[in-house]
Amino acid sequence: MTPDDLPVIDLADVEAPAAIERYRRVRRRTEILAAPLSPEDQSAQSMPDASPTKWHRAHTTWFFETFLLTPFLPGYAVHDPDYNYLFNSYYEAVGPRQPRPQRGLLTRPSAQAIGLYRAHVDTAMERLLAGPLTPEISERLELGLAHEEQHQELILMDILHLFAQSPLSPAYQAGAPAHRGDHGPQRFHRFAGGLVEIGAEETGFAFDNERPRHRAYVAPFRLSDRLVTNGEWIAFIEAGGYQRVDLWLSEGWAKAREEDWSAPAYWRREADGTWTTMTLRGRLPVDPSAPVLHVSYYEAAAYAAWAGRRLPTEAEWEAAATASGDTGLRQLFGAAWQWTSSAYAAYPGFKPGAGALGEYNGKFMVNQMVLRGGCEATPPGHSRATYRNFFHPDRRWMFAGVRLADDDRLVEVKPANAFLDEVIAGLSATPKTLPAKYFYDAEGSRLFEQICELPEYYLTRTETALLREIAPEIAARIPDGAALVEFGSGASTKTRILLDAAPRVAVYAPIDISPSALDEAAASLRKDYPSLTIAPLVEDFTKALAPPDGARGRPLVGFFPGSTIGNFAPEEAEALLRGARRLLGEGAMFVVGADVAKDPSVLIPAYDDARGVTAAFNRNVLVHINRELDGTFDPAAFAHRAIWNAEESRIEMHLESVRDQIVMVGDHGFRFARGETIHTENSYKYKPEAFDAIARRAGWTVARRWISSEPTFGVYLLTA
Repeated sequence: MTPDDLPVIDLADVEAPAAIERYRRVRRRTEILAAPLSPEDQSAQSMPDASPTKWHRAHTTWFFETFLLTPFLPGYAVHDPDYNYLFNSYYEAVGPRQPRPQRGLLTRPSAQAIGLYRAHVDTAMERLLAGPLTPEISERLELGLAHEEQHQELILMDILHLFAQSPLSPAYQAGAPAHRGDHGPQRFHRFAGGLVEIGAEETGFAFDNERPRHRAYVAPFRLSDRLVTNGEWIAFIEAGGYQRVDLWLSEGWAKAREEDWSAPAYWRREADGTWTTMTLRGRLPVDPSAPVLHVSYYEAAAYAAWAGRRLPTEAEWEAAATASGDTGLRQLFGAAWQWTSSAYAAYPGFKPGAGALGEYNGKFMVNQMVLRGGCEATPPGHSRATYRNFFHPDRRWMFAGVRLADDDRLVEVKPANAFLDEVIAGLSATPKTLPAKYFYDAEGSRLFEQICELPEYYLTRTETALLREIAPEIAARIPDGAALVEFGSGASTKTRILLDAAPRVAVYAPIDISPSALDEAAASLRKDYPSLTIAPLVEDFTKALAPPDGARGRPLVGFFPGSTIGNFAPEEAEALLRGARRLLGEGAMFVVGADVAKDPSVLIPAYDDARGVTAAFNRNVLVHINRELDGTFDPAAFAHRAIWNAEESRIEMHLESVRDQIVMVGDHGFRFARGETIHTENSYKYKPEAFDAIARRAGWTVARRWISSEPTFGVYLLTA
C-alpha cells in the first residue's frame, strides 16, 4: 500500500543530521516513559478507550513504517506483515485492524518483540533521513513526530487509569509531587473581543484541525487568570453540586447517576473524611491548591453554573491566549487541558487531505467537545495556542480541568474610572508607564513633603527662598478680593508665603486629584487663616474646565509652584499652560515655578536620595493602585531608578521589576520580565529662554522672571 500524497505545506528546510537527532529524541522519550513498566503493565488494557503501552509503542512505529519507509525508502522490507493489522489504529484506507476494545488481548508480540520492531524501523528511518528530504518527507516526519508525542501523553493517561484499578494503587513515578503554593482568589481579565483571528498560520507545523486560520466574532468577555482548584471543587461537592439537578445538562445528569459520580475520577473519601486521589506518584491526599483534574465536560459545566460563571468558547480561549499586552493569564499550558463550551467541528474552509493521512482528524468532528492548553503529561513544546484537543463530554480519564469565563458586564455595574483607565492604558503601552499625578494620595503627599526637607533636594529650599524674596513684588500685583487658584496644591506649604505677603487675597481655591490631601491642607489653612475662604476642587488640574465655585466672579491669580510643570513634556506643558489661560481668563496672572537645567551631579541625587525617601515615594504609586484599583503589586519587587536623559533635558524616574512576575489591576493582568521598567515620572529642566517660548506659544506674556543663584531655579510671572 502506498498512501496518496498530502497537499504540500511550506516548511523550513530540515537538514538531515538535525532531522535524525530530533527523530532520535522523540523516539527515545517514548522508551523512557515505558521503562518503569513491567511487561505485564505494558500488556494490560483497563478500558476500551485506553490502549496497552506496548500497543502505543508499536502503533507509533507502524506509523513511520507505513507512511514514510514503505513509500519513500527504496528496498525497505516490512518488519512483519501481520503488524499492519495489529497496530493500525483507525486508518480505513490502510486496511482492517484489531478492534480497539480488544487491544489488550494481544499478548503476542511481547513487549520485548515490540522493542525489536522499534529498533528495526529506527535503523531504516535513519537511512531515510540521512538522504535528501523532500517537502513531503519533511511534512510527514513532522506529523509522525507530533503523532508520537500525542501517544506519549496517552501512555501516561492510560497507565494512570490502569493503575487506578489496582487495590495496590501502584506508583508509576517515585517521589513526592511538587509543592503548589496558594494561587489566591481567581481574578477575571477583561478582553474586548470583536473580530479576532484564530487558527494556525499556513506556515509551520500544525495539525489539520487547526486550519484554516479564519476570523470569528467574539463578544466582550472575561476569563479567569487561573484554573479551578481542588479546594474550590471540594466546596462544590460540599454544597451538593453532584446532587443538584438544576446545575447539570440532561445527558450529564443521566451519566452522573448511571456511573454514580460524586467527585472527580480517581478521588476517594477516606475513613477520616479526607479526600485522596490517584496520581502517577500513587494515591496521595488531594492538594487543595492544585488544579482539579479528571473531570468531564458535564462536571465542568455544572461547576461553572454553580459558580455563576460559564466555560469559555474555544475562540475566547485562543483570543485571550494570544492577546497582545501580556495578559498575565496563568496555567494556560502544562497544568490541565481546559474544557471549552465549543463542540468539535471543522473550521470554515476545512477540507480533509487526500488518502489515508487525510483521515487524521476530520472523521472525528462530531459529538465531542474541544479542550485547550496542555497538561502535565503533555510533552514539552507540544502545546500551542491553536492546538485543539477533543474528547466526548463524559470522559474523565484524561488530565482535564476547568477555567471559568464570564460575559463582560463591568460597564453595567461600575462607573467610569479615569484612574483605572489611565493605569491600564499606561501598563498596556510599550514601554510601560504610569501617570505621575497619581503619586499624590495622602501618603504620597506626606512623602513628598519629606523629600522637600532632604539635603539633596535643592528644589524646595531654593524655590522657597526665592519666593520669600520676591513675594512682596508678586503681592503688589494681586488685586483686592482676588482668588488664588493653586494647581496641584498638595500640602499648600508654599502657598502660605503668598498668603502672608498678600492679605488682600479673599479666596484660596486649591485644585488637586487627591481628596485626602485637599482635606488636610484645607483644614490646616482654615485654622491659620480664619478670614480666608477655602474653596477646594477635587479634579485633575490638567482637565479642569472652570475654577472652583468660590473663586468665580473674582480676579484670579494662578499658582503653580514646585516645578510640577516639569512633569510634562514641552508640548504637554504648552497645552497645560493654554488650558490654564482658558480657566483663569483674560486679565489673570499666573505664577509658575520651573527648575533650570544643571549638572547631573546635582540633579540625580535630588531624585535618588541616600535615605530612600524618593524611592518610597516612587513605589507608593503602586500602593495607591493596590488600594484604589484592587491591584496586586508587591512594591518590594520594584527597584527605584533615577536617570538623567541629557538629550531630552529631563530626569526620569522608573520602577524596575526585580523578578519575573504577573500583576493584576482590577480585571487586567500584566506580565513583567525581570529588569523591565515602569516609567513613572519625567522632570524636565528648562533653560529660561525655552520656558519663555513655551509660555508665549500658550498665549501668555512673560511679565517677569526671577532666576535664583546656584543651584538655579526659575519663577515666572505670566499675564493673560
